[in-house]
Amino acid sequence: MKVAILQFPGTNCEYDTQHAFESLGAQTEILWHKSETIPSDTDLLVIAGGFSYGDYLRSGAIAKFSPVMKAVTKYADNGGKVLGICNGFQVLTEAGLLPGALKRNENLHFISKYHHLKVINNDNIFLKKFNVGDILNIPIAHHDGNYYIDEAGLKELNDNNQILLKYCDENAEDKNPNGSVDSIAGICNKEKNIFGLMPHPERAMESLLGSDDGVKMLEGFLTA
Repeated sequence: MKVAILQFPGTNCEYDTQHAFESLGAQTEILWHKSETIPSDTDLLVIAGGFSYGDYLRSGAIAKFSPVMKAVTKYADNGGKVLGICNGFQVLTEAGLLPGALKRNENLHFISKYHHLKVINNDNIFLKKFNVGDILNIPIAHHDGNYYIDEAGLKELNDNNQILLKYCDENAEDKNPNGSVDSIAGICNKEKNIFGLMPHPERAMESLLGSDDGVKMLEGFLTA
């Protein structure tokens, strides 16, 4: 399987993402943001985390104008699988490829820690190796992870099983760490080929480092 990983000025998780997928046996390629095409043998396109263009204006707001994003949209419209992690999720919402928006954390602080997530829907390639209700321990690291969508949009997400993951630390004061609507941590599009989440599965690949719950997430793409 071939995984292409986008790199913008300010991206800082592309090599973690590359390492994660290569550890699962995938071939990878780092794709610079000025590329105007997606390699034809790409099975999965990943927009990695970081701070594209320094998060000026809004997170992901400048990245959506990069030349590669036209190719990303075409790739996705043709059914190609796309995964946006953290800043990648922000880029996908800014580009209109996923609904809603990511805004400043409710407490106005950068949050970096492990956090528990609940699997809400598994009828998709990303989470098919999990059961609904499974609890995962995945790191978060963001300043603008507060997912917002209006009531009509939230109803549509629920009706179409597009809500994938929710924050769920029941014993913590910050079980919803950033103030996201309905505690949403990850969603997909209606066609279930574009996925976005704020937590970092590529940082949860080895139990020695705190958790390997990210392995089954990424493996879902490799066993299609």
